Amino acid sequence: MSVASLVTIEALDGDNTDRLQAAIDHLSASGGGRLELLAGIHICRGLRLCSGVDLHLAAGAILRPVPDYAAYAHTSVSVIAEKSDRGMIVAKHARRISLTGEGRIEAGCESFIIGDDETVGTFIPAEFRPRVVVFEGCDEVEISSVHISRSPMWTLHFVNCTDVTVRNVTIDNGRRLPNTDGIVLDACRGAVIEDCRISTADDGVCLKTSISPDRVAIGRCENILIRRCSVQSLSCALKIGTETHGDVTNVVFEDCSVSSSNRALGIFSRDGGRISNVRFSRIAVECRETPDGFWGSGEALTVNVVDRVAERTAGAIENLIVEDITGRMEGAITVISTSSAGIRNASLTRIAIDQQPGQLGTARSYDLRPTNADLSPKADGGGRANAWTRGSDGRVIGLEHYPGGMPAVYVAGVTGISMNEVRITRPTPLPQGWNKNDAVFETAAPDGSGTWQN
Repeated sequence: MSVASLVTIEALDGDNTDRLQAAIDHLSASGGGRLELLAGIHICRGLRLCSGVDLHLAAGAILRPVPDYAAYAHTSVSVIAEKSDRGMIVAKHARRISLTGEGRIEAGCESFIIGDDETVGTFIPAEFRPRVVVFEGCDEVEISSVHISRSPMWTLHFVNCTDVTVRNVTIDNGRRLPNTDGIVLDACRGAVIEDCRISTADDGVCLKTSISPDRVAIGRCENILIRRCSVQSLSCALKIGTETHGDVTNVVFEDCSVSSSNRALGIFSRDGGRISNVRFSRIAVECRETPDGFWGSGEALTVNVVDRVAERTAGAIENLIVEDITGRMEGAITVISTSSAGIRNASLTRIAIDQQPGQLGTARSYDLRPTNADLSPKADGGGRANAWTRGSDGRVIGLEHYPGGMPAVYVAGVTGISMNEVRITRPTPLPQGWNKNDAVFETAAPDGSGTWQN
C-alpha cells in the first residue's frame, strides 16, 4: 500500500462521523486505500464503507458508536432483523472492503436494555436496536483481528456476500441480552471463519437464508468453512437456521471448542430451504442447562425440522455427518422432524460425551421452538415475538416432555440414521425424570396408527 493510499485520523472530542465518512469516500473515489484510526476514542454515528477501503483500528483505538437508534437513520439496510433496519457500520454492493486492526469497537448494549425478566433469565431489549456491522451484496470481504464488545443486536451480519473471511476476531457480548448473535452468514457463498473467539447470550456462529422485503429468499448459503473457533453461547454455539427460506449446502464446522454454553451444535429447518451436506468434526463441547427463556437446554447436538407456518413445508435436512465430538452435556442429543419434509441420511460417529444432571431441571424437556406460536405471542400468554410464549396451561409452547423421561439420544421422524462408536456416560443411579433407555427412537407404527419406541 502506497503512502498516498493511507489516511490517518487522530482521536478528537465529539462526533467524528463527517470526518470519517469523508475520508472513506475520498479513498474509495481515489482507487482505494486504508483509513487508520489512531489510538484514542473515536465517537461516531453510522459509517458506510465503500469499495477498496480498509477501515483499520490501530492498537489502542476505540471506535465508540453513538448509543441511539436514531443516529443510524442514514445507514439503514434492506434485511430487517428483530425490527432492526439499521447498522453502525454498513456497506452495500461494495468490493474489496475490510475492517482490520487490533483496536476495539465498543457498541454500548446497555443503552438498549429496558428491563430485566428474571423469570426467563434474560434482559428485556429495547424495541429497536442497531446491528454493529451489516454488509449487503459485497464481494471480497475481510474482517480480522478487531475486538468487538457489548453489541446491542447481531454483531457481524453478512447478507448475500461472496468471498468472505473473518479471522482472529474477538466478540465479547453480554450473556443475558437476546439477539446478540456473534457472526451471521446470511445467504453467503464462499466464506471462511477461523480462529475467532466469541462470547454471547445468543448464537455464536449462525448460517441462515433470510427473506427479502418482497417475500422471496435472498439467496443460497453454500461452501462455508468454520474452523478453530472458541465459542460461549447461551443459545446455540454453532448453528444453521432458523431462517431457512433458501437452500443451505456444503458446510463444515471443524476443530472448534464450545464451553459454558447452552446448545453446542444445531441445525433448525423452518421455512422451505433444503439443508444438505453438513459436517461437524472434532469439536469439544460443554453444554449447561438454561432457563426457559433460552431455546434449548444443555444439548450437545440438536437437529430438528418444524413447519413454521402450516402453508409452507419446511425444507428437508439431508446428508449430515457428526463425528469426533467429545465433552459434557446436561441435556441430550436430539434429532427430530415433525414435518413431512423429514431428516434423511444422518451419521453420528465417534461421539464420547458425559451426560450429567443440571441444577435447573429444564433439560428434561426437548425444545421445538421457534414455532408458529412465537410469531405473534398472545397478550395473555406473555412472551416475546420470535422467542417464547405460554399456552393456557402456563407452559412455554414448544417445550415437550420426553416420552418416558430424558434419554441420552432421542430420535423421532428420521429416515436413515446410523450411530457408530457413540458412547454417552450416564450417572448411576439415573436421576429422577431420566429415561432408563440410553437411546429412544420414535417412528411411525407399521399400521400408521401411532408411534413405537425401541
